[in-house]
Amino acid sequence: WAMMAALISSAMWVNLATYVGAPVSTTHSVVGGVMGAGIAAAGFGAVNWATMSKIAASWVISPVLGGVVAALFLAFIKVKIIYQEDKIAAARRWVPVLIGIMAAAFASYLALKGLKRIYKIDLGLALSIGAGIGLLLYFVSRPLINRQSQGLENRNKSLKILFNVPLIFSAALLSFAHGANDVANAVGPLAAIVHALEFDGAATKVAIPLWVMIIGAFGISFGLFLFGPKLIRMVGSQITKLNAMRAYCVALSAAITVIVASWLGLPVSSTHIAVGAVFGVGFYREYEVKRRTQKMAKLTQSGTLAPEERKRRKLVRRSHFMTIIAAWVITVPAAALLSAVIFLVLNAIFV
Repeated sequence: WAMMAALISSAMWVNLATYVGAPVSTTHSVVGGVMGAGIAAAGFGAVNWATMSKIAASWVISPVLGGVVAALFLAFIKVKIIYQEDKIAAARRWVPVLIGIMAAAFASYLALKGLKRIYKIDLGLALSIGAGIGLLLYFVSRPLINRQSQGLENRNKSLKILFNVPLIFSAALLSFAHGANDVANAVGPLAAIVHALEFDGAATKVAIPLWVMIIGAFGISFGLFLFGPKLIRMVGSQITKLNAMRAYCVALSAAITVIVASWLGLPVSSTHIAVGAVFGVGFYREYEVKRRTQKMAKLTQSGTLAPEERKRRKLVRRSHFMTIIAAWVITVPAAALLSAVIFLVLNAIFV
């Protein structure tokens, strides 16, 4: 009944947050639900507070780290490619490097998350696998980028064409990794219920039947079909404007940040990292606009831009920013409180 309460509460909270347009963490919702039901069932001593403190720290660390990494990649693209006199020649030199970094990051990430179930793998081996695949993709992509860039005009719009295919692959790989992680979190309580029914008891580790994993896969796919467009619009266009290069920085940042967090031993949310990367790209664009308009501001009598003009030049919607941050902060306590209430109701009705 505790796991059932955790499932119901986390599902209710994620659906409510999605309805209001806040991309919250399924991971943190399930963690909050399990914690709340555990407290209601066995008291505060049942919770591993050291683990909970790490999760609370990840609320801040993972989105900030994702934002910083995405901003650094966008700055790199602007300095090395966009601001160059011959943009196409610069793209031929640096886009294969970025593709190699992307391949290395995702190969390392998937090795850490996937191969460890088949073969015992540590971070060093995962990074070595990633480096090898990244180097291979660098040499494979060079002639492809050279061929694709033939005849392109020397302007920013042409550069976006070169990032389309890498962006598609990075988005697909990020979606695969994100789905694998979130399905595992969602079906965890269900697997615990199945184990309790079969063996009449609880365990710290349980085997997950194939049909449970199929339910999780169907659920995440159906959820994407129903609610996906709403959150895609929120993250993709309503927080800040994304093009192919900026979106590529977001996907690349998410993979690298997860690897760094795994190295540091931090339980992070891929949702928080991706949204934090979007914020990082948006705030970096604001910084760039502010830097460029400083000369313009000096030409005015006051030496500063008018308040209306400063507001117009903000490229990150502050209302969405505050809504998402607030939803992140209250996810675990809200899911926990809801789960505790549901557990007490279920316990009163069925036990």
